[in-house]
Amino acid sequence: MTKQIYFTIALLVTLGVFSYTIYRLTSFFRLTKPAFPVRDIGKRIRLTLEVAIGQTKIFRKPVIGLFHALVFWGFLVILIGSIEMIIDGLTGSERVLKFMGVVYNIIIASGDIFALIISILILVFIARRLFFHINRFEGIEMKRRSHVDANIALTIILLLMLSLLGMNSAHCAMEGSGEGNLVGLFPVGNMIAGIYTGLSHSTLHLLHEIFWWSHILLIFLFANMLPYSKHFHVFLSVPNVFLSRLDPLGKLVNMDSVTREVKLMLDPETAFAAPSGDEVPIERFGVKDVEDISWKNYMDALSCTQCGRCTEVCPANITGKMLSPRKIMMDVRERMKIRGPGLVKNGKEFTDGKSLIRDYITEEELWACTTCNACARECPINIDHPSLIVDMRRYLVMEEGSAPAELNTAFNNIENNGAPWQYSTEDRLLWAEGVEIPVMADLFARGEKAEYLFWVGCAGAFDDRYKKVTGAFARILTHLDVSFAVLGKEETCTGDPARRAGNEMLYQMQALQNIETFKAYEVRKIITICPHCFNIFKNDYPDLGADFEVVSYVELLDRFIKEGKLKLDASRLKELTVTYHDPCYLGRANDIYEEPRSVIKSVASNYVEMDRNRSFALCCGAGGAQMFKEAEKGDKEIFIERTEDALKTKANVIATSCPFCMTMITDGLKYKNREDDVKNYDIAELIVQALEL
Repeated sequence: MTKQIYFTIALLVTLGVFSYTIYRLTSFFRLTKPAFPVRDIGKRIRLTLEVAIGQTKIFRKPVIGLFHALVFWGFLVILIGSIEMIIDGLTGSERVLKFMGVVYNIIIASGDIFALIISILILVFIARRLFFHINRFEGIEMKRRSHVDANIALTIILLLMLSLLGMNSAHCAMEGSGEGNLVGLFPVGNMIAGIYTGLSHSTLHLLHEIFWWSHILLIFLFANMLPYSKHFHVFLSVPNVFLSRLDPLGKLVNMDSVTREVKLMLDPETAFAAPSGDEVPIERFGVKDVEDISWKNYMDALSCTQCGRCTEVCPANITGKMLSPRKIMMDVRERMKIRGPGLVKNGKEFTDGKSLIRDYITEEELWACTTCNACARECPINIDHPSLIVDMRRYLVMEEGSAPAELNTAFNNIENNGAPWQYSTEDRLLWAEGVEIPVMADLFARGEKAEYLFWVGCAGAFDDRYKKVTGAFARILTHLDVSFAVLGKEETCTGDPARRAGNEMLYQMQALQNIETFKAYEVRKIITICPHCFNIFKNDYPDLGADFEVVSYVELLDRFIKEGKLKLDASRLKELTVTYHDPCYLGRANDIYEEPRSVIKSVASNYVEMDRNRSFALCCGAGGAQMFKEAEKGDKEIFIERTEDALKTKANVIATSCPFCMTMITDGLKYKNREDDVKNYDIAELIVQALEL
């Protein structure tokens, strides 16, 4: 009975302290903004089973991933034994779950084995941190307390496992002495029990109780340390995966408040309509401080394991720039810890003279992001860093007008000329000079309709190098007698550069204008040759009422080849060795990896992969509106790093399927003085070279 009383007191203290922590965190969550409705429960459960329970993203690093997965799975099994200990402690029973029979034996035996495995692996983890220089464990955000925090947590986990093994082995030894009643199977405990030979039953019982109390009190201590530690993910990783944003990585959250403003601008008559009464005034566009973030942003920050996988694959960080996606999450958590109590106590008017932007996260960090989504793809618990970065860009652009000068120029060009560059809309069809290309307005005037709208895009219309790609693909469509037309002078920028740079207002003005044009011509299918146009049409435009099918040209080419409609003579390219660079907005953003490779392999017998390929591919450095501005300071340019990846393959052709990628890889070849012996071709150009006429 005395044991039950002491245990109950310890449990109540633990629950009391933990309840205070949860109350405190809940008060911080109340300061945040809404995120998305939690729907599609079935899909969320499947995702949780795959990513959280199955640890699939952890296995992107196979060896260390297996180690971590074993620790996680071991904890799940051992958790059952911990629950049993709590019940035993409260009721005074002894192994209350033993009624489960064989199932109980399997669980206990598994937990016993996992305790040894986890002990060994924790020693490996500690050794890695103390004696090996692991790059992703370092960084300006990883201060001494971060390393101490990690080492303390790992040490407690090790002690938990050792105390569990001690308890199990003492239990086995008592049974071996003939005075105990062994319940459960303990493969490891039985092996260890030999060290207790010669000890009396009372001594063994005392040891068992010492280990039992040590184990349970360590659990209680650890549970209350976790919320203040980087290891809070022990509690939050599974819920965070369950509450993942289910949209494709390439999709950004629409700002409905901006939509209302833009519609008023485009249709002033609606300004006189009576207000609905349920519209909440917008205090601020974008994110300046922690009260502007969503509850999901804050949960991401609390869940962050600080493992550094995101920062390790960030192209900006790899090339020596200031941006570290991990730091973004750590800064959000730290800022809420500092600012949250003041906001809770004094309300939204509270100020400490600081803000998340500039005092914690610099503008240089934010503008270095290419929105390539490598960080989000790599995160083991589905944290979405780029969306938060774009939200902070939105504040800088729409609230302060504080964007790099080159981007402001691009914004002005988009607004005035319908393209990021200073070209006239009258020049939109110059790429087709001398070639008869059907134009949507002409067809419509004759009462005809094309099956596909071929969206040329700004680069396809104006960039001298990419005009050749546009012409090549148009030639393929004509050769196949595909029913298509272009908008010509009526085409205008999709708004993608503006949106990724934070100018949501300009993006929505462009998007709504385009959607009206599509509706006017009853467009149902769109082909794009630019992944950025493809992504924004497919993922972002539907939020503004768009209703059409969008197809990337690589998908269409792959389909025509497999159907036998596109006849190719691969012998024409037999001298070429080809490698392929995955565009971020085809690959990670939309999971289009195999189609371009299938197309290339249909014409190139010698195909080689870069070391970093598919979802591991390095960004070219042009995304996130980087194409239209100078890169931030670093050790080297991202496009040079990526070009070096390609050159390592010894290929004499680097295939691309994006205008931005083509520009950056071409610049990389020039920088490396390799443009004479290594060529950069678009996939459409390779197809034209092998086309059977």
